[in-house]
Formats: sequence, structure tokens, C-alpha cells
Amino acid sequence: MKDQLLYEGKAKQVYTVTDDPNLLVLSYKNDATAFNGEKKANFAGKGRYNNLISAKVFDFLHDQGVPSHFKKALNDTEQLVERTTIIPLEVVVRNVAAGSIVRRLGIKEKTIFEPALVEFYYKDDKLGDPIINDAHALWLTDATEQELAAIKAMAQEVNEKLKKFFQSISLQLVDFKLEFGRNHLGEVILSDEVSPDTCRLWDITSGEKMDKDVFREDLGDLIQVYDKILKRLEAAK
Repeated sequence: MKDQLLYEGKAKQVYTVTDDPNLLVLSYKNDATAFNGEKKANFAGKGRYNNLISAKVFDFLHDQGVPSHFKKALNDTEQLVERTTIIPLEVVVRNVAAGSIVRRLGIKEKTIFEPALVEFYYKDDKLGDPIINDAHALWLTDATEQELAAIKAMAQEVNEKLKKFFQSISLQLVDFKLEFGRNHLGEVILSDEVSPDTCRLWDITSGEKMDKDVFREDLGDLIQVYDKILKRLEAAK
């Protein structure tokens, strides 16, 4: 099924599929990066955790009626997805103040945002993925006003569903990043991944950070943390 390497990013390789031009295979790597690639490391088994956790999240969202590129997990490190043309925006949803918004705006950490904040960042590594507003997004990308509005609405919908999803395994969804793309029909659907690499998750009881911040801030063993999340998801079946 997996054919030619189409693209390689920081965390994944993307392959074409031999018999269907509208499908791709995502292969998750063991690499971890932070601070726009300035900090790098390799963790044996990380690709497996990202793939399997993301697959469980997408399965849940599919059951909730959220359209996405995800089809199925193929094995421990690969998944089959619908081919999309990614809109070069990182859509960040914030429920609680943490990370860059604290540094950027001086908001006290752990401040609750109600309703959640939705931010756009322009996907450009050379520029450091700068935060932008709607006018910038319209100028920098080919997204329309209607698509931007739809993306914001989908981001809020996903947030409401994922807050309950993670709460069911005793995790607080602090914030997370989404990406969207257009499929061959021109429909804008959820793409990329949803995993502890792209979500900030705190244990509801202990407050322990259970996401890539463990790597960013040298807080402990990243693989042990990701293993805890996967085991909670498996036990919640």
C-alpha cells in the first residue's frame, strides 16, 4: 500500500498510496522537537505512542461527527488518511493560560478562558510561525472569510468534545493545536494529528504535566508520560 515518500516533516513522513491518489500514509517518527526545532531529541517508541493516541482521538471525533482526514491505524506507527492540501495556519485553542500566551501578554498562568480563545499562527518555520489575525490570514493564505469562520467554529466544536474526552481519563485539556486542509472535494476538514505533541494536558488530580512540555522543560521521562496516556485510553474502552 505505502508507495513513495511525498514529504518529511519534524514528526512524520508522508507517503503516497499505490492504488488511490486520494489517500496517504502517515508514518510517525521517534523525533521530538521544541522551540521551532531549536531543541531536538529522539525517543525510542515515541512514534508508536503518537500514532496510537492520535488514532484514538480521531476515532472518537469521527464518532462525534467531526470530519477529518483520518481513516484508520495501519500498524503501530502508521495510519491511513485522506489526502488534503493543508491550509498554512496553526489553529491554537486555549482553555487555560499557559506557555507562550503567558510570556507574550503577561496573563497569569492557569487563568481560565471562557469562552476558549482561538488563535491563528502562520505556518512558516523561517518566520517562527508568527501569531496573526484574520486579515493577515486572508492575505497570507488562500483561505476565504467563510473558511476562516468555519475553521474557528470547528475548532471550538472540537474543543468542547475533546475537553470531555480527556476529562474521562482524568486529564485537563489546557490548550492544543489543530491544522485543517481541503480534500479532493474542496471540503475543509481536520488534518494532521491530535496527540500529546500537539496538546497541553495536565493531570486533574496532581497537576502533573503530561505532554511535550515534559521534553520542553526537562521534567522527566517523555515516553513514560505518553505510556500513561495510552494506557488510560485503553482502560477507558
